[in-house]
Amino acid sequence: MRDVAVVIPAGGVGTRLGRRTPKQFLALGGAPILVATVRHFVRHPRVNSVVVAAPAAHVERTRRMLERGRGAPVTVVEGGGTRQESVSRGLAAVPADSALVVVHDAVRPFITRVLIDAVLGAARATGAAICALPIAETVKRVSGGVVESTVDRAELVAVQTPQAFRADLLREAHGKARRDGFIGTDDAMLVERLGQSVQVVPGLAENVKITTPVDLRRARARARS
Repeated sequence: MRDVAVVIPAGGVGTRLGRRTPKQFLALGGAPILVATVRHFVRHPRVNSVVVAAPAAHVERTRRMLERGRGAPVTVVEGGGTRQESVSRGLAAVPADSALVVVHDAVRPFITRVLIDAVLGAARATGAAICALPIAETVKRVSGGVVESTVDRAELVAVQTPQAFRADLLREAHGKARRDGFIGTDDAMLVERLGQSVQVVPGLAENVKITTPVDLRRARARARS
């Protein structure tokens, strides 16, 4: 049964990468990063549609870039001023019969089928799921350049995408955030505000988000290997 829709917020301009071209359009292993990311989902047997929220100035470019792919259909919509708004706009284009919605960063191209399936399975069982990695470094709370305390990292994780949710739950969470004027750092944070528990499955170290020039160099080296 194809009952999973995927929303990929790709509306950012990538200022930290220091390029004029938005980072999602930069080349990686012979294809733009965005194309490499989308391929993982259009080929998945449970996915019925992929919605990409692109920068306003690049909507047509994104459509041309993705129109020749095989697998689930891809819809391109204009992204918003924030990641949250881009997800909301993408969510509005999700087919009504989708039971689950996956949200995945456009610039995490090294996702695997195993991780997608793990997050989907957890979301189908509980309603909401994310993937995350344990934090290896010592974490300290700092104020004014002075350490206030050391945080117990045993209860901390570094969150990745994909994140998956029951479609109705994610729509409710975005609606509430919009009414409250609340901006979260990820979609799970919006769902948490409803009192919904979010299941955590182990992430992957290679599932990196390409944000800085160093990230891009490492990603290109990996794509060549």
